[in-house]
Amino acid sequence: MSAEATNPATPGPAAPTAAVRRKARPRIDLRRLGRAALLGNAARGRLPDAIGHVVEAHRAHYPDADLEPLRRAYVLAESSHRGQMRKSGEPYITHPLAVTLILAELGAETTTLTASLLHDTVEDTEVTLDQVREQFGEEVRYLVDGVTKLEKVDYGAAAEPETFRKMLVATGSDVRVMSIKLADRLHNMRTLGVMRREKQERIAKVTRDVLIPLAERLGVQALKTELEDLVFAILHPEEYAHTRELIAENAARGDDPLAEISDEVRGVLREADIPAEVLIRPRHFVSVHRVSRKRGELRGADFGRLLVLVGEDADCYAVLGELHTCLTPVVSEFKDFIAVPKFNLYQSLHTAVARADGQVVEVLIRTHQMHKVAEAGVVALGNPYAPAADAPAAETAEDPADGERADPTRPGWLSRLLDWQKAAPDTDTFWSTLREDLAQDREITVFRPDGGALGLPEGATCVDAAYAQYGEDAHACIGARVNGRLATLSTVLRDGDTVQLLMGQDPASEPSREWLEHAHTPAARIAIQRWLTTHPDAAEEPQAPAAAPTRPVPEPLAPAPRTASAVVVDRPGATVRLAGCCTPVPPDEVTGFAVRGGVVTVHRVECAAVAHMKGTGRPESAVSWGDSTACRVTLVAESFGRPHLLADLTEAMAQEGAEIVSATVEPPSQQRVRHTYTVELPDAAHLPALMRAMRNVAGVYDVGRAQHQ
Repeated sequence: MSAEATNPATPGPAAPTAAVRRKARPRIDLRRLGRAALLGNAARGRLPDAIGHVVEAHRAHYPDADLEPLRRAYVLAESSHRGQMRKSGEPYITHPLAVTLILAELGAETTTLTASLLHDTVEDTEVTLDQVREQFGEEVRYLVDGVTKLEKVDYGAAAEPETFRKMLVATGSDVRVMSIKLADRLHNMRTLGVMRREKQERIAKVTRDVLIPLAERLGVQALKTELEDLVFAILHPEEYAHTRELIAENAARGDDPLAEISDEVRGVLREADIPAEVLIRPRHFVSVHRVSRKRGELRGADFGRLLVLVGEDADCYAVLGELHTCLTPVVSEFKDFIAVPKFNLYQSLHTAVARADGQVVEVLIRTHQMHKVAEAGVVALGNPYAPAADAPAAETAEDPADGERADPTRPGWLSRLLDWQKAAPDTDTFWSTLREDLAQDREITVFRPDGGALGLPEGATCVDAAYAQYGEDAHACIGARVNGRLATLSTVLRDGDTVQLLMGQDPASEPSREWLEHAHTPAARIAIQRWLTTHPDAAEEPQAPAAAPTRPVPEPLAPAPRTASAVVVDRPGATVRLAGCCTPVPPDEVTGFAVRGGVVTVHRVECAAVAHMKGTGRPESAVSWGDSTACRVTLVAESFGRPHLLADLTEAMAQEGAEIVSATVEPPSQQRVRHTYTVELPDAAHLPALMRAMRNVAGVYDVGRAQHQ
């Protein structure tokens, strides 16, 4: 059976949050539901009594919903599962009914509920996907197929991770697949007590590592928080018991600071004539546990938060203004997730106010629609693929089975996950990498110079940005500019940064093994590791910038200061020399200073030495360029290290007619290499072309005239 369960009345970790969760629909008695499933068969066309609770919850969100698909889905599911029992003794049909009720209460639309009723039929009965398509259409077939497990007979130990891979790929085309899976896991976790302890722990760990992060990323907080509490009860029973005691002790206290402050907030908003609903939101078990570890001894206000619900976005800010005016705000606690929503669709204003006794009360402010999305996430969007009312059918009819349909709810993290899973070479790599990826629960957005954006997990580096933008072509990345400034590939990016990736043109460009240390995303790590695996010889040796061509090149004896016959000076008979600190060439604006021995040194006017000599009172000499066009100049090139760079650079210089007089290549530092060349040119007019040719060499990111201090 795909869903193993026990009687929820059995003592154990079932439903640990019932005592503190907000008022909700009463938990359904599965034994009574099971009897209704077996005895409540109705005449054809009449709605079976067994799904009355589902219908009631569904009609609360969709008063005009067509219930015929639900009736037919229930009839097929009940007849197909008839005779099958859960481990706890209930008829198996109680499981798809309970899963469907969870989704109905969250506001799922009819197609999702229809697929939910049928979600185990293909896996556990003789019903086929073709039959589902014939009776309910392609969308329902796609959803049922998406949540159907792969057989252990065919996949062995890889069945579970490969099933999750299959579900995630299906989710990429229709997020409702994962909605059904999350509700399925929640019901199984609610009724897990009959299982062996080791199996409970195994299922709880997968839930913790995979399903809870997915619920968070899809914004389904109502499922996520209850799953967290159920996992907490199984994996940390002692801490769970202690937290339960804390909650019970707080509930027994006579005073309730949350009730007192909520009354005060209602009064403030009433006087301001702002229509609002003020509710107390008890913290769930895991939240209380986290707060107790952070703050130590808990006080009454720590066991919950206030929730203020209003009609319009503008009202949220009006409420905030009144609270900060009439009460004592804790400014450091303010966060605006309305102007900047979280990556999982969550929107709300967060603030806190302090009571006279020092207790701090957290306050959440949002609209009713924001609250619906905060609780149900993508489920609250209904059918995100339904065509617009005025759209021609030909423009909207798409086949969800082709796996290529554009999903308006598909966030960046899901697109990245789907991209890297294609490159995961084996099941073990996929499974371990998936858990690592889902553990990164915050996201940043960085921008490209062309205005495009990249969504990356918090902590991502330029290496990650390169592979996110270019895929395996990022092997040729040689550096980056972050917010206009040169940066190493190991630079950690921040939300809102602008990143320009510098790509080399050499087809033999190679990633460095040390890039693995800076790769934060699975896509980058998998691509780099795969290259290193397929190039074992390269992987054994240090990669750039420690490659041989970047070692220092011994500099020949420096040439003696030369007389510049091309310079005319206003001192007859004076010897003229071009300053080595700035190596001026025509048509630079120049000036001269007399030094010992009657020599006049010629400097570029922007040279730092000019300001120094003027400051000491040394008189200037008027100098100008004569008729000669030959020149000597010192150039400094900045590059990222890579094999054969020095050879490529000197070849480019030679092709421009430059004669290299001396050269120095400094040891690499943080993947950067500094080259200094003194060259002779037959014509100073060739200097711009020479500098362009040097900049065009792959790996070189800057070339300039020497300017020594």
